[in-house]
Amino acid sequence: MTLQEMGKRAKETAFVLGQLSTPDKDRGLKAAAEALVAHADEIIAANETDMVNGREKGLNAGLLDRLMLNEERIAGLADGIMDIVKLDDPIGAVEDMKKRPNGLLIGRKRVPLGVVGMIYEARPNVTSDVFALCFKTGNAAILKGGSDAIHSNIAIVRVIREALAAEGLPEDALQLIESTDRETTTEFMRMREYLDVLVPRGSARLIRHVVENSQVPAIETGSGNCHIFVDESADLENAVEIIFNAKTQRIGVCNACESLVVHEKVVGKLMPMLTAKLREKQVEIRADEAALEASGGASEVIPATEEDWGTEYLDYILSVRTVSGIDEAIEHINRYNTGHSEAIITNDYANAQKFLDRIDAAAVYVNASTRFTDGGEFGLGAELGISTQKLHARGPMGLEALTTTKFIIYGSGQIR
Repeated sequence: MTLQEMGKRAKETAFVLGQLSTPDKDRGLKAAAEALVAHADEIIAANETDMVNGREKGLNAGLLDRLMLNEERIAGLADGIMDIVKLDDPIGAVEDMKKRPNGLLIGRKRVPLGVVGMIYEARPNVTSDVFALCFKTGNAAILKGGSDAIHSNIAIVRVIREALAAEGLPEDALQLIESTDRETTTEFMRMREYLDVLVPRGSARLIRHVVENSQVPAIETGSGNCHIFVDESADLENAVEIIFNAKTQRIGVCNACESLVVHEKVVGKLMPMLTAKLREKQVEIRADEAALEASGGASEVIPATEEDWGTEYLDYILSVRTVSGIDEAIEHINRYNTGHSEAIITNDYANAQKFLDRIDAAAVYVNASTRFTDGGEFGLGAELGISTQKLHARGPMGLEALTTTKFIIYGSGQIR
């Protein structure tokens, strides 16, 4: 099937989806969730082919972790879909209905975007998440995953489409582009006639390429050079646990901590504690001169370069920069961050508020791990991606981010 044919099918299906009732949409989602669990063995077998190919290609540990599926993760995909079933359907909600002096009633009604395109890399969980969010909001989805996850994606999409068809619902609500060549990607980015929005999700290079070259309106989702700032008033034992979680729980995710900023008054005490803890996961620390000296010659601590301050490692590597106070910390973070997630560890209320007010990012934390920037953790059920731009959507993109509004006007014969 050509891209043009897929686009036509998606456009036609989007009209049907936009008219589905909430019970019908929830019925389709439940069927998809149950089918994923029932066909877990088939999906895992397809995923193993991708994992073998990934190892042969030399994919790093972070990317392999994103790629891997097992029974627990597939059950998690199904749970994510069921979480969306539980959420209110935003479609059809009427907002801000007001009566004008001439008697016109003017309001805004929430409606689907239409056809959502997605370009992403080795993340098969995105396939089911995007389907569920789009289906609940009455949008058709055309997905283009990367070659690293192609067998996994084909299996997941086949299972979901069959589940929809068995329920008498349009299976073209979800379509997958199986070609993985660059020419197809370029053509996909030019499908203005059929796509209403295009969302890239993956490496900084992929996102930049789509944003700079797409002829379809694109939503920039984030690579994550996420920082944690340890203030002078911080509880250092608590800080070590938060940093350890944010850095090592999963290294290949965009909300992992990549950069640590430390107040000069606590760097001497913090670094030995932190180095000992991160040694459990063999984390390499790239430190400035003050942090390096405070580490007492630990072998895993090496000098940082200027490049380290702006790097998303997706690996067991952490940069450490020492600052004189919160103002320098905020300046450093706003200079090098990617607009994703930033955190402060502090017991100073004024500094916490200053950090919340002045840090320019989609999610800003006080005394918590950056790993919580996630659609499920934010109560959104799942996410299309984490938007780091400022127009239309910012942060984890849930159901409402996949809608737009139209004005509806009730009259009684008014003319102008």
